[in-house]
Amino acid sequence: MLKVYCYNRCTTCKKALKWLDDNNVEYKLFDIKTDHPDEKMLRKYHRISGLPLKRFFNTSGTQYRELELSKKLPDMNEDDQFRLLASDGMLVKRPLVVGDDFVLTGLREDEWKEKLL
Repeated sequence: MLKVYCYNRCTTCKKALKWLDDNNVEYKLFDIKTDHPDEKMLRKYHRISGLPLKRFFNTSGTQYRELELSKKLPDMNEDDQFRLLASDGMLVKRPLVVGDDFVLTGLREDEWKEKLL
């Protein structure tokens, strides 16, 4: 079953869930703030996705700005980046959609149509 990590106060997540419901896509919902992926899961999701690790960071989030990660991430090694992502679900790009053989970060309808319909 498709896993969808969202935050209930996020407008993009609300749009994403509506899109899934409107397109009759079944999913299991996880609250990214309280039930976020751990480091092992994030490493697996990253590997499956084929995306740059930076795409897993919620670059528009409050924590990202407060921690000044735009300045720090370029100097951090991958292990430190994974530990940081696993420490707080609010640092993870959302919605995070995990299928058996793909991972999507954010709401990009073209990607979603290709993978989910």
